[in-house]
Amino acid sequence: MEKTNTDYGRRSFLKASALVGGGMMIHFSGLAKLALPKNGETAVLEQWSELNGYIKITPDNIIKLICPNPEFGQNVMTSLPMMVAEELGVDWKQVIVEMGPHDSVKLGAQFTGGSNSMRMYWRPLREAGATARQMLMQAAANTWAVPLEEITTKAGIIYHEKSGKKAKYGEFASKAAVITVPKGVKLKSVKDFNVVRSSQKNVEGTKIITGKPLFGLDYKHEGMLIAMIQHPPAFGMKLKSFDAAQALKMPGIRDVFSMKLFEDGFEQGGFDVRTFNDLLVVVGKTTWEVMNARKKLIVEWMPAGDTKNTMGGRNGKREVIVPGELEDTRVQHEKMKQYAAKPAQQLRKDGDPETAFKNAAQIIERTYTAPFLAHNCMEPMNFFAHVTDEKALLVGPLQAPGWTEPTLMKVLKLPADKIEIQMTRMGGGFGRRAYGHYLVEAALISKKTKSPIKLIYTREDDTTYGIYRPMYTATYRAALDANKNLTAFHLKGGGIPEHAVHANRFPAGAVDNYLAEGWQIASNITVGAFRAPGSNFAAAAEQSFLDELAEAMGKDPIDFRLELLKRAKENPVGRNNDYNVDRYAGVLQLVKEKSGWNGPEQGKYSRGVAAYFCHASYAAHVVDMTVKNGQPYVERVFSAVDCGIVINPDAAANMVQGAVVDGIGNSLYGGLTHKEGLVEESNFHKYRIIRMQEAPKKIEVSFVQNDIDPTGLGEPPFPPVFGAVANALYKATGKRHYQQPFSLVQPEVPNV
Repeated sequence: MEKTNTDYGRRSFLKASALVGGGMMIHFSGLAKLALPKNGETAVLEQWSELNGYIKITPDNIIKLICPNPEFGQNVMTSLPMMVAEELGVDWKQVIVEMGPHDSVKLGAQFTGGSNSMRMYWRPLREAGATARQMLMQAAANTWAVPLEEITTKAGIIYHEKSGKKAKYGEFASKAAVITVPKGVKLKSVKDFNVVRSSQKNVEGTKIITGKPLFGLDYKHEGMLIAMIQHPPAFGMKLKSFDAAQALKMPGIRDVFSMKLFEDGFEQGGFDVRTFNDLLVVVGKTTWEVMNARKKLIVEWMPAGDTKNTMGGRNGKREVIVPGELEDTRVQHEKMKQYAAKPAQQLRKDGDPETAFKNAAQIIERTYTAPFLAHNCMEPMNFFAHVTDEKALLVGPLQAPGWTEPTLMKVLKLPADKIEIQMTRMGGGFGRRAYGHYLVEAALISKKTKSPIKLIYTREDDTTYGIYRPMYTATYRAALDANKNLTAFHLKGGGIPEHAVHANRFPAGAVDNYLAEGWQIASNITVGAFRAPGSNFAAAAEQSFLDELAEAMGKDPIDFRLELLKRAKENPVGRNNDYNVDRYAGVLQLVKEKSGWNGPEQGKYSRGVAAYFCHASYAAHVVDMTVKNGQPYVERVFSAVDCGIVINPDAAANMVQGAVVDGIGNSLYGGLTHKEGLVEESNFHKYRIIRMQEAPKKIEVSFVQNDIDPTGLGEPPFPPVFGAVANALYKATGKRHYQQPFSLVQPEVPNV
């Protein structure tokens, strides 16, 4: 059992009032529906007592656990409350789980992304449950006039064995809510867990399969209008003029107007984007009417030219020039080729790589490239907004409400306590919904029209006006001596508008002479988080290169990686190696065992292996590929993952399986190109994603068993899929693939 200090203060229990006729009531002012009853009313018996921001209990022992983080399929609505339930000591089957509103005071930083949810809330949620349980026990001890040490709990019932007394949690909820919050509580030992580490069904599973309204697009509000934006046809263009006469004559259309997302000089936060700052908006009664009216707009666009953005954030206030040219994929490739030939920024250097390469008996050099990728969330961007002069209500899918709220405060000129953000379940996110520009757009449109509106992007809007995974390239070089020993390793990577070089990751630390360099090209294409954006390219390139290197050295690809890791453990080079050798080797050894590597089925499939570390967790895959009708097909996948303690095993396995399918699709087919600034793949008829029949028949997931605190799972299984597919494809076709997507039918692009 672990002792921990709590930092929950009285702010969590805003008012405690004595009722006429006796009794106690807790009022939480942040939730209007729990308003304080008038004297003499007994409605309190039907209301929730909130023991802290995460837990509500009724007098009749109904327990509601609040999920602090937005849900987009990573199962936080089930897994995060499981942590509370474990320490609270309740029967999981009797628990109601509810998505919390945005409230950073009560619920902390509500952010879904970066594989952070489990890591970030592992301790706070357990402390919340343990604290609430302690307060309930204290309330019972006070009432029964017995020592606290003689009180026990089980499945939501409080016991005093000596007197034979027992009571449900709900019977003491009101009293518990007004006693002093303990300064320290004891957390369960891992060996005593009975909720965490057990598979629990998705709390929203029934609602999902029966089509209940869960998503932002489902949300309705009285008097709500629909809004859509006509964006410029290409990156690097802006609005010159428009004629809305015909559109305004269309049925149901209320208004057409232009507006700016941000005024000149606006200081943007780290997740504000404004590539398309001029908004041409159509507002009407229904989605169909607005879509048709938008087609009637007569619009003239013009080059935006270079624009100057004022940026805030971690690096302080600064001016950033965004180039205004109309970008073209072929030109982008040529630029990358030119930049790759220039000197780059040195990011890490160990030993004397220049001399090692000069003296090498053999040098292996390969260059890898990858295109922009679109998120392709199944639910396109949308948000509801009802903004008045006094307050704002916003409802919809959003990954990081706390990062958007400061922007809303500035553009709406409202304080935080007048802005209410409610999160709906997201139909996909992958980083796309961390950028709240569509929420800010909805708020500004509502404020201007003085109406409740829902802003909706079509699929084409979302694909052509997106936030993409950057475009990358990297050249890897390895020096071998006459005995085929690895003597030096050189990585030089670049990208538009950022590179994907993680200088301190494997194999840094395992090679005496090591050099990592990076460069980047400015762009007006909006980029952002994409399920480990730099890592999913780096894993593909690095793991492909290591596979080719192992072959050149005459070594088994898994054994070669393990040899490097052994070197990094026993005699590491440098001090900043950011991976744990044992955990890295652990997933490789586990996937080797589970896949039957080099076993009797070795010759049945074309097998590829890859392993990678990112976002604090480790993953390895063995991909079994066949060729069907001349095209590669991944028939089986064996996955090994070390993400620390697995909260909900079934849900965790599902996340890995989803990452595998997504990774196969993006590695074989994903890619987005530009012509004169225009995104050429406007919808799914041109942007190829994996089809259901192309998913593997079998994905077997194994987790490394340990007692390490959870380290996240959203991103880590995704990147190594790219490398494993590339290596299996080589075995299947005899040809190495250096350009993504790996599909055997590829667009012609210059080799960098």
